[in-house]
Amino acid sequence: MTRTRLVVLILSSLALPVPVAPAALASGVLPVVVGHRGAPGHRPEHTLGSYELAFRQGVSWVDVDLVPTADGHLVARHENEIGGTTDVARRPEFRSRRTTKVVDGVELTGWFTEDFTLEELKTLRTVERIPKLRPDNTIYNGRWPIVTYQEVLDLTVRLGRELNRTLGTYPEVKHSTYFSSIGNPVEPKLVELLERNGLNRVDAPVVIQSFEVANLRRLSEQVLVPLLQLTSSDGAPADFAATGDVRTYADLVTPAGLAEIAEYAAYLGPDKNQVIPRDPDGNLASPAALVHDAHEAGLLVIPYTFRNENSFLPVEFRSSADPAAWGSIFSEESVFLATGIDGLFADQPDTALLAVTGS
Repeated sequence: MTRTRLVVLILSSLALPVPVAPAALASGVLPVVVGHRGAPGHRPEHTLGSYELAFRQGVSWVDVDLVPTADGHLVARHENEIGGTTDVARRPEFRSRRTTKVVDGVELTGWFTEDFTLEELKTLRTVERIPKLRPDNTIYNGRWPIVTYQEVLDLTVRLGRELNRTLGTYPEVKHSTYFSSIGNPVEPKLVELLERNGLNRVDAPVVIQSFEVANLRRLSEQVLVPLLQLTSSDGAPADFAATGDVRTYADLVTPAGLAEIAEYAAYLGPDKNQVIPRDPDGNLASPAALVHDAHEAGLLVIPYTFRNENSFLPVEFRSSADPAAWGSIFSEESVFLATGIDGLFADQPDTALLAVTGS
């Protein structure tokens, strides 16, 4: 039995929305919608408010980016640099923590989770990351603290009981090579959390993601839950760059590269521009062969990220010159769904669910 078919059978048994390659599934199965960082089109990302809203809007899965603290906890932040997503810059007691680091080859200046204990991070309050595009979200600035992955798991259990359905997470291991290089790796902490919560089992509602490759290969031997290989429309995995491997993400999405991914992962999570590229004017071009090739390799395809704001939409689907205004997201999502993708990551899960269900 292939890893993909096993994933399908397991999720079906849980009554969870199952992302499935069209040729392999019974009729009536809909593509899955993953709340990308919760529902950040409506609430500041990676907060309990954002995750809870996503679940209440109807999704059964949320994406949770994980970075470590100085004392070994995993917290939900898109990046370990938290100057733009918390009030740390306005906290005089942490002024001396501001520093410059090189993370995956990029020089960053700010405040980093690995330099704070969890107790210290819990004194901070979260804020909207892109206030110019999402000004309405700023009314929630300061409402929620930084949340741990354990707290997100606790939320899925509590809300699952209330909503009478199984809820799950897509934890993403961030910057694996970097955190390992400083002696604070994410993966052992994640495996320990899964074990502690009884989630290291084949039927657990968990899908582990990473933009790197070597860590997923190692995890495939340590966990029973499915894995998702993330790819980008440019660049290369950080672990490749660190070891002198000259392959890029473009190489990973060739038929040969996809066959290798299928050895350890059940899912492919490409940048949506790898599914349908844009032309020089910013309009959608013809679909690439990626969805077909990934399905041939036995992989389920869940691209990222669908967002309603004009700033993120192809030119032909923008409603105006206002980057923050919402454009024709249903049109964009319908074009992508027609390629046969098995799901999608969305910042506004409610509209993505409408696009998938058609009602």
